[in-house]
Amino acid sequence: MKQNLKNVVLAAGLACTALTGQAQNAGPKTTQTVTNSLMKQSTLPFNAPDFSRIKDEDYLPAIKAAIDEQRAEIKKIADNKQKPTFANTILAYERSGKDLERISNIFYALVSADKTPEIEKAQESIGPLMSEFENETKFNQKFFRRIKYVYDHEYKTLKGEDKKLLEVVYKDFTHAGALLPKEKMARMQEINKELAKLQQEFGNMLPKAANEATVWVSDVKELAGLSETGIAQCRKDAESRGGKAPYCIVITNTTQQPVLASLENRALRERVYNASIHRTDGTGAYNAFPVIVKIARLRAEKAQLMGYKNYASYSLERAMAKNTDNVYAFLRQMIEAYRPKSEAQTKAIEEYAQKTEGADFRLQPYDRFYYSAKMKRDQCSFSDDDVKPYFNLDSVLVNGIFYAAHRVYGLSFRERKDIPAYHKDMKVFDVMDADGRQLALFYCDYFRRPTKRGGAWMSAFLKQSGDRQQKALIYNVCNFAKAPEGQPTLLTWDETQTMFHEFGHALHGMLSNCKYNTLSGTSVSRDFVEMPSQFNESFASIPEVFNHYARHCKTNEPMPDALREKMLGSLNFLSAYALGENLAATCVDMAWHCLTPSEAPTAEEAPAFEKKALAEIGLLNNQIPPRYSASYFNHIWGGGYAAGYYSYLWSEVLAVNIADYFEAHGALTRKVGDDFRQKILSRGNTCDLMTIFSDFTGLKAPDTKGLLKARGM
Repeated sequence: MKQNLKNVVLAAGLACTALTGQAQNAGPKTTQTVTNSLMKQSTLPFNAPDFSRIKDEDYLPAIKAAIDEQRAEIKKIADNKQKPTFANTILAYERSGKDLERISNIFYALVSADKTPEIEKAQESIGPLMSEFENETKFNQKFFRRIKYVYDHEYKTLKGEDKKLLEVVYKDFTHAGALLPKEKMARMQEINKELAKLQQEFGNMLPKAANEATVWVSDVKELAGLSETGIAQCRKDAESRGGKAPYCIVITNTTQQPVLASLENRALRERVYNASIHRTDGTGAYNAFPVIVKIARLRAEKAQLMGYKNYASYSLERAMAKNTDNVYAFLRQMIEAYRPKSEAQTKAIEEYAQKTEGADFRLQPYDRFYYSAKMKRDQCSFSDDDVKPYFNLDSVLVNGIFYAAHRVYGLSFRERKDIPAYHKDMKVFDVMDADGRQLALFYCDYFRRPTKRGGAWMSAFLKQSGDRQQKALIYNVCNFAKAPEGQPTLLTWDETQTMFHEFGHALHGMLSNCKYNTLSGTSVSRDFVEMPSQFNESFASIPEVFNHYARHCKTNEPMPDALREKMLGSLNFLSAYALGENLAATCVDMAWHCLTPSEAPTAEEAPAFEKKALAEIGLLNNQIPPRYSASYFNHIWGGGYAAGYYSYLWSEVLAVNIADYFEAHGALTRKVGDDFRQKILSRGNTCDLMTIFSDFTGLKAPDTKGLLKARGM
């Protein structure tokens, strides 16, 4: 979500001042004429990136110049002869680096969503530059002494956002190691450089490995069970990937592949599943284990340098959960409720399959989705294919997501054709408040392509800031299969919820009303940031909203009530799988980050280490593997969720509690929506997160029973 030099160096929201006319730096000045469009402020509304002018070769020189500019700004602060104050040190730092934020946000958006060979090449240089500048800044002792002086002398007297900004800046520096002795500080800088390099290597490997894992199909008969649209998509995917065969099945980022629910050919199901789980384990062209083992060891060493037992303890200090004991207590509560349900459901699915396949049939992980889907059709008289014609992507967006945001928060949306995006499939919208005031620009990038990494996410080209007089420029990215030209793109229910989820993150950015850029929008702890997104999913199934967008793609008729009730009633059918794969992935994450450097396995030992960790906590289950195995777990090795994947479940508890409050007080009423907006969505990281949660819900602490009930446990 956030990649600010003042926070974590590779995310989507850094900060700097204008680079105009000439590139400015701390060394000799250049007199060359600037033709690089990134080195000038955009002339588009709200400083939106002008992708019609930006070239791939612009990024490296622009970022070099922006680093030089912020380096000079920080030097000026550090060299100030006046006594350090909030205004001349903390506020001056907050206002520095605007161009670096603007340019790097644009660049890292493309690194994730449209990584061409040219972008990847630029990243090879830009990644180390950013890491080195992060080290240079966080370990600048002359600069830090001023920050510490302000913290020691003004923290108790400051109020509101000023006080919070000082706290965040000071703790960012100390958490990075600014108080370490000289020799440890030098080692920390070496570790940071090496980690940046390894994480970039891992991030580059994943999309290549997923493309390499593509399953090629020569005979259309093997695709039996897929709809005509599904087969057409396989043909289209094959053409876009070089046409090695007439059809192909693209591997998505998760362990289980959605297509397994439809494929009748068991041998093909097995091929697809194996391609997924082996994509980066060294059995094929790619092996991520040597990289992640090094990352794990370096993170463990980093934690020990800082005086912590392990990286999880170091990372969790600034989270709502606070420590590993609280995380594991939370997980064990979930596991205790989950295990008997999962065992019973696995047994039921296998027995169902044996009715047609014979008593000797043994259910395999690549069979589970297929027989679960058949069982669901038989027992619930419902199939996912029955509802797909009602989930037209355009209708989900405009008549569902935008409609709910209008009803609850008074927002309206207007598509713009004059704001260029980085890909032709994207759309851009004005976001208007109830009083007609513009709040933000919203960019949508929904379709998969070979240059995009897997998954779905939200980030910002620029964040909202009152101090900078900046509107939020927010984008959502997904990986849906685009329908053939002239046909509507139809979604599954899960994909529909994904759109609502990512828009919940977008609302957190759009509705931010903070003074300082560092504190605004989604700049909150990982175990809180997923709450607004997971809560926003609840609007997808509210009858008024649902009936407004769930209309047949050909007739525009709303989904019949009986079909809607069947679908919603079946959501928790065999629900243990979804919870189990999440719990398993969470425990894999925690296991890797609770190690000391000497405990880290070798690359060869890594697969066995993962199995042992799952067995010890009671989650080693061939039928329900982790949602992400370690070797392709981008969230924790490249996505900022190290020792933080638990946050999806933790924040889901918060989301369910908030959804319950909305349901009790009027889910689509402006009064409740405005209250939620004012107390939570607009606040960013300006207040204690548990306090604002309690202030809205009236709960003293999150209630986990709500999650178990919502999950059918």
